[in-house]
Amino acid sequence: MNPSGASGRRSTLIALASTLVFAAVLVLVVSNAPGWPAVERAFFNGEVFRESLEVIPEAFLVNVKIFLIAEVLILPFALLIAVLRSLPGPVFFPLRALAVVYADLFRGIPTILVIYLLGFGVPALGLSWLPIDPLFWGLVALVLVYSAYVSEVYRAGIESVHPSQTAAARSLGLSHVKALRFVVLPQAVRRVVPPLLNDFIGLQKDTALVGLLGVVEAFRQSQIEVASTFNYTPYLVTAILFVLLTIPLARLTDWLVARDRRRQLAAGGAL
Repeated sequence: MNPSGASGRRSTLIALASTLVFAAVLVLVVSNAPGWPAVERAFFNGEVFRESLEVIPEAFLVNVKIFLIAEVLILPFALLIAVLRSLPGPVFFPLRALAVVYADLFRGIPTILVIYLLGFGVPALGLSWLPIDPLFWGLVALVLVYSAYVSEVYRAGIESVHPSQTAAARSLGLSHVKALRFVVLPQAVRRVVPPLLNDFIGLQKDTALVGLLGVVEAFRQSQIEVASTFNYTPYLVTAILFVLLTIPLARLTDWLVARDRRRQLAAGGAL
């Protein structure tokens, strides 16, 4: 009999038992609270839940659409900002300064304010060549804000690559740009995938803020349902949909972090 296997099974059983006990205690405490009947009627109405499932998932597709388009735009734009910040020499100082100002500005302003400023401010200018679609400006706001955060993740990955890698590439005759492109960036991007996924989990949740501009996405649709039923159960449906989407991303992030840790341990053992 394998002692380590038996110990692993015992640990799993203990963890499962403690989780079940905790869940049972939590259910007992909540269900016996004085205000539980009112909370149950307001947030856990079965009929309203079924009715909400007919309309909110369709609106949730708008959130998914925003998330996917924003992610495709953020990845290259944030990488460009990070590369500009890493350019050496005084000749590139204006570009470095511009990248720093951009990152500091959009990381400093709350996302909801950027959405309001762009979504209501830009269309109010009355310029015929500018779009007025609130969905467009909500998407632009998310791209601008999250590109600032993701650019810092990229920059951390670039700086984590040892300078000897660049020196070795330059000694082979590569220019700084080619050394960055073919040597530094491939290593940097591979290292920052887990934190990038964490940022995109936050992005997926923040797509609900676009509803403040009038876009009928999941949260906005749930508000409409709440106003028509005078019941808060539609909010629960929306929350469940977001959780169902973000949990797989979170588990993928955990798996990538664990794989990277194993790879580093194996590399350390080889040395």
